[in-house]
Amino acid sequence: MSIAIIGIHFLLTIENENDIISIKERRFMAKNDYTKESIQSLTPREHVRKRPSMYCGDTSTPNQLMMELFSNALDEHNIGHGDTIDVSIDKSGLCRIEDFAQGFLVDEMRDDGKTVFQAAFDTMNTSGKYTDDGVYEGSSLGLNGIGTKLVTYLSKNVMAETVREGRWECNSFSDGVLYSHQSGDAKQTAHTGTTVTYLPDEQFFGTGKTSVLFFKKFFNDITCICPTLTVFLNGEKISHNSIEDMLDEKRGKDIEIVGNHFVMNTDKINLAMTFTSGSQAKIIPYVNYGITSSGPHITGIKSTLTRVFNNWAKENNLLTAKDKNLDGAAIQEGIVLVCNINSKGVKYNAQVKDDIIDMDTSFTTALGQQLEVWLDSNPEDAKAILEKAILARKAAEAAKRARAAVKNNKKRGNKVKILNPDKLKDAEFLGQDSTLLVVEGLSAGASMCVAREIDKYGILMLRGKLINALANKDDRLLKNEEIQLLFKALGIKPYEDYEETNLRYGRIGICVDSDSDGYHIGLLIASALEHFCPKFIQENRLCWLRSPLYIVKGKDKEQYYFTDQEMDAARPNLPAGVEVQRCKGLGSLSASQARNSMFGENQHMDVLIPTDKTKNKLITLMGSNADGRKNFIFNNIDFSEVKE
Repeated sequence: MSIAIIGIHFLLTIENENDIISIKERRFMAKNDYTKESIQSLTPREHVRKRPSMYCGDTSTPNQLMMELFSNALDEHNIGHGDTIDVSIDKSGLCRIEDFAQGFLVDEMRDDGKTVFQAAFDTMNTSGKYTDDGVYEGSSLGLNGIGTKLVTYLSKNVMAETVREGRWECNSFSDGVLYSHQSGDAKQTAHTGTTVTYLPDEQFFGTGKTSVLFFKKFFNDITCICPTLTVFLNGEKISHNSIEDMLDEKRGKDIEIVGNHFVMNTDKINLAMTFTSGSQAKIIPYVNYGITSSGPHITGIKSTLTRVFNNWAKENNLLTAKDKNLDGAAIQEGIVLVCNINSKGVKYNAQVKDDIIDMDTSFTTALGQQLEVWLDSNPEDAKAILEKAILARKAAEAAKRARAAVKNNKKRGNKVKILNPDKLKDAEFLGQDSTLLVVEGLSAGASMCVAREIDKYGILMLRGKLINALANKDDRLLKNEEIQLLFKALGIKPYEDYEETNLRYGRIGICVDSDSDGYHIGLLIASALEHFCPKFIQENRLCWLRSPLYIVKGKDKEQYYFTDQEMDAARPNLPAGVEVQRCKGLGSLSASQARNSMFGENQHMDVLIPTDKTKNKLITLMGSNADGRKNFIFNNIDFSEVKE
């Protein structure tokens, strides 16, 4: 916009000359309170106390203070000094941490008149980890010489003691300022190391209380990834044998689908991994013994898993060369992975070191190589993982199609109020890719509701047999509750054409007992569709979902047979000791039996393909012409085989 146009717009917004004067006055004559005193310089102590969240992140609790001190103690352990850290957290808020390490140099004076030990607690950017001498290389979480200063500046009182080479030094601080310095010979019974006692200042933290529960969980994890360390928390000993101890806790109640863990331990990474029946991915990555939430190390681990598993799947014919690679989400479904990575030169986004910007990820090369060896050595475990991943991908693709259906006005959860919620249990996603399973009775419906894949199968529970649509008048049919429910569940109005986009379900699956009554119910459903909406059948939308007629129970698994012919053919080859059970009906199946026999790889879903011949048979058998039905029966049934 030009200056001239801006000027015109300005003039149009004011009414008279007085307005112009008032605006000028407000623009050029308004009092300005901005002075040189507005520019302040804060000391490090003042800045930390002014902006504590900049250094601590979450200030709802003072947990970060203990984390800073513990990290220093852990650094000492990792370079070979001390195998125990003792922590106490009092209900009053008072905290104490004691390591059994080498301690600080005592009464070692600096040019500024402070001892080295005092400066470590009250002089910002003071650290023994700046030099590239390799002492803390690859093991230290502390980098910037800030952590202990946060404890001093954000606590009411701090007492820091250290013992080394028979000498003792103690510095006490109040509100971040030194008020007492003592030193001398240590007691003969004193061990080397550093002890810090402090009381967080409530004015900087929401509760002022350090969380015992948080640190109990944290110390439990740390001692798993660092099994040479023992931690005491309020007198309770916390220690573990290996990183594998962490897997059982993290997987929770999920059942492992592998018999062996993948474990890797090098100078750069300590890692343990398992896979479970669950759907959640649990990846817990530590770097230099600090928990992290994001960074290139996590990306590197995930991409390595995806690459190696896909390569193995194709090399072992679980995927063909033409198949798309499995994505990371499918492979990681049910994973539990814990690790600690040792790395130098790690770049974090802030003092709270959970988000890593840059770090060395060369460890992924060794990870890929060792994982390949593990897969070759444990082929059954590898197949179990990949078969689950393939199923996860299919489920994700089905969900994607369902979401697309929702987007195209095939609305998710379109449960019309007039539908009976006791008889109709809708699929989670409605539309062309979903199927309405019609069952007889509430008991059968209950099993199927649990067994089904809820995203794509709805359940309609009929009460008894459907009214015969080919042998009754319309006024009676249209008043029938079951007929109404069937067509409303489909999104179809009797005698009216439908658009595909308006269908609530793309097909019907007749799901009844494998006996004469079941077949009769199936014919009644077909009759209703033929009478009111033959297009639905003509478009091959009517199917028969077979239920098992026989269950053969072995020691470890069950086998299902769907016809007498199948069972007769299998009997001679059945192993000794198995039990052959004839199903009493769909309602007698447990949810797991229904799931295993009627969904997944065992599913027998047959499309009822319409022809003029089948249409005529249906009308003959189900229509009102009794003489025609009688003639058909006598002409097509061999009564010589009927047992009296």
